[in-house]
Amino acid sequence: MRILGVDPGSQKAGVGIVDACGNRLTHVHHEVIRSGNGPFDERLHVLFRRLRDIIDRFLPDTAAIEDVFVSRNALSSLKLGQARGALIACCRDRGLPVAAYPPTRVKQAVVGIGRADKVQVQHMVRVLLHPPEPLAEDAADALAVAICHAHHIPMQQVGHRT
Repeated sequence: MRILGVDPGSQKAGVGIVDACGNRLTHVHHEVIRSGNGPFDERLHVLFRRLRDIIDRFLPDTAAIEDVFVSRNALSSLKLGQARGALIACCRDRGLPVAAYPPTRVKQAVVGIGRADKVQVQHMVRVLLHPPEPLAEDAADALAVAICHAHHIPMQQVGHRT
């Protein structure tokens, strides 16, 4: 199964793709989509269009996205939520089911600690997947989301059988 992981952001979004075969995970691709500093509606369109191109190129079977971290700045949270919505809409537009995971669950799945910092996540992604360098923080986070989803898929499949 090919899994697309997405770390949403309104100015840059991390994208990571892994292949999962049983317990084995293989790095396929990672990058950071940069939407620029233009008008917000244009940035959302860039995120949608670039993610669409990545999906069409790598043909993932499923997608996972990190839940929004709510900050104290309401405007920033609103923009992040809108960017996340555009990225989810893109995945659904391409026929992908989308799972969402809170940041603590992603960190728990990759590092073993729900409160791990970004450096720890980046290190464990390198250990687990051996991606080519450089590995930007946002791309590492997206790969971590994909890893988290790979760990949860068997549980979801068992849940659907009952």
